[in-house]
Amino acid sequence: MNDIYPWQNEVWQILTQDQASRGHALLLRGRKGIGKLGFAQYLAKFLLCEKPSSEKKACENCPSCKWFAQGGHPDFRLVEPEASSGLSDEIKTKLRSDTEANTEIEPGNTKSKKKPSKQIIIEQIRAFTDLINLSSHRGGYKIILIHPAETMNVAAAHALLKNLEEPPSQTLFILVTHRPHHLLPTIRSRCWQIAMPTPDLTLAIDWLDQQGIKDPKASLAVVGYAPLAVLEYNDDEYLLQHESFIKHISTLKSFNPIFLAEKMQKFDLPTVVNWLQKWCYDLISFRITGSIRYHLSMQDTIKVLVPKIDPRQLARYLRSLIEMQRLSHHSLNSRLFLEEILISYAMLMAPSRIN
Repeated sequence: MNDIYPWQNEVWQILTQDQASRGHALLLRGRKGIGKLGFAQYLAKFLLCEKPSSEKKACENCPSCKWFAQGGHPDFRLVEPEASSGLSDEIKTKLRSDTEANTEIEPGNTKSKKKPSKQIIIEQIRAFTDLINLSSHRGGYKIILIHPAETMNVAAAHALLKNLEEPPSQTLFILVTHRPHHLLPTIRSRCWQIAMPTPDLTLAIDWLDQQGIKDPKASLAVVGYAPLAVLEYNDDEYLLQHESFIKHISTLKSFNPIFLAEKMQKFDLPTVVNWLQKWCYDLISFRITGSIRYHLSMQDTIKVLVPKIDPRQLARYLRSLIEMQRLSHHSLNSRLFLEEILISYAMLMAPSRIN
């Protein structure tokens, strides 16, 4: 990324004023898909740049900028879960040898296969000890970027806390989080918390239109008004899967939860639960307020479905999906997990299946 997003200008001006105002740790918080990670990466690049411009931009030409662009700056570390694509194969191999967690044995294979961890583990926090305790290579900042910070397990979080309590000189920690309430309160209290802005609808639509997105307003609604999520999910497989899922759960006369669970079992579980959450939110929203938020093109269908739904039961089911969303990250049997939530949905919608 060679710049910030248009809706981040005000925050950028604040954080690039002077070193004293930043302190030793920043916590960038906000919903997923609004550009927090890209902002954090460009901030790190700017702070490491040896010839920043008067407009507070990285020069892109100094050795530091070139190292950063190549992913090899000696004074910068990006810490993410092993399952994230940002880690090199070399680091992934080392992390697999350092932990015995997440072991899976394939049928017919006696050798264990380590699943990439979705957590940031203590070995990753310990791995940047040499960086922060030594002088920087270029005489400036040493920067540690942790994303998403809420994926740190307990041991990793406590290891980071020790660094935050006794921060090494010329070291800046940048934590990016979608769920700040999942972080230790002691970590939050030792960081300058920045609420990252979400663009207003007009700005988001204009920006997406410039990116070549068709019908940006409808696309924004489907993903919860997060513009970068529109870009991330703007591919045929995702769109077809989402369309098929919504068609199944909205066509109640032929809805078969067992069939749909089998069909979706290999798809990303948190994504499927999120689809169901948004659909149920629109059902209860239309029942109570007459408006919908996510599925703008489905208003006529929703209008037909909701009159027979008990809003109290729907509210309880929607609350239960919050817990199921948490469990979806750790489910051992995808098909059974989906069967449970989809059968519950079918029972909830049973009165509406009869015209």
